[in-house]
Amino acid sequence: MIPTFNCANYLRQTLESVLAQDPGPDHMQIEVVDDCSNKDEPEAVVRAAGKGRVTFYRKPKNGGAISNFNTCIQRSRGHLIHILHGDDYVLPGFYHQIERTAAVNPQVAGFFARCFVINENGDLEYLAGKVAHLEAPSKSPGELLYGSDIRTPGVVLRRSFYELNGGFLLPLVHVADWEMWLRCITLGGGLFINWPLACYRSFKGNDTGRLAKTGENVRDYLRLFAILSAKIPDLDHQRFLGVVASVALYQKNSFEASRDAEAARANQAIWEELVPPTSLPTRVRLLASAVKSVLQKR
Repeated sequence: MIPTFNCANYLRQTLESVLAQDPGPDHMQIEVVDDCSNKDEPEAVVRAAGKGRVTFYRKPKNGGAISNFNTCIQRSRGHLIHILHGDDYVLPGFYHQIERTAAVNPQVAGFFARCFVINENGDLEYLAGKVAHLEAPSKSPGELLYGSDIRTPGVVLRRSFYELNGGFLLPLVHVADWEMWLRCITLGGGLFINWPLACYRSFKGNDTGRLAKTGENVRDYLRLFAILSAKIPDLDHQRFLGVVASVALYQKNSFEASRDAEAARANQAIWEELVPPTSLPTRVRLLASAVKSVLQKR
């Protein structure tokens, strides 16, 4: 299931990566679900690249990315559901590996393949980290409670899990996928495949980049904190909020370096809410961590 919104220039590569592994219409549904794109024509790409094999559905009105994920789930027919962003793509062997792994682990609800992170031009940025504690089936969230190297194009969940536990949470705008992976692992079990099988595209123009400019992605971490606090008794509150503060500070420093003063101020305001000026030791520690992260990214 391929959700799209104004990313038709990448959609052909997405479709071609799937079609190259197509086991046939009796075995796999391939559908593009468009969230009312207003800057391009994804249907034309589907007709040209899909050649009748790929179906296209355009939503009657724009509902946002998370709502579109849920539409993908609702329209899907398979026992294993893969949500593949319209600007990401899979690597050879993805579906064979997932199908084989799911067959020999029927008790596991979610499967997570490692991903390459690429930029808007398709150049490799880095290989996302592995989730070592899930290399054997587990219901423990482990370190995923405080940060996630899981990327959506590498994730496949069983339909039965969604039917039992619901779809993505609409109040979340940035970390709905993170919440879903945690929910899947703790309730249904997860298994990590330590091999890069998909590519996740990261660039300033995508949802993550847009939300970072206002700090809304950081505020979404706080919404997730409220959800996790109610469900996970042993969640380390101080550690989680320290991670959130570090993200705000890192973004503030990054925007200052790129001379985006308005975005820097928005993120600084959130950081100051989380770490008051009176918390000098904490401020110094987080500042050092954020500066180190900025330098490493250059």
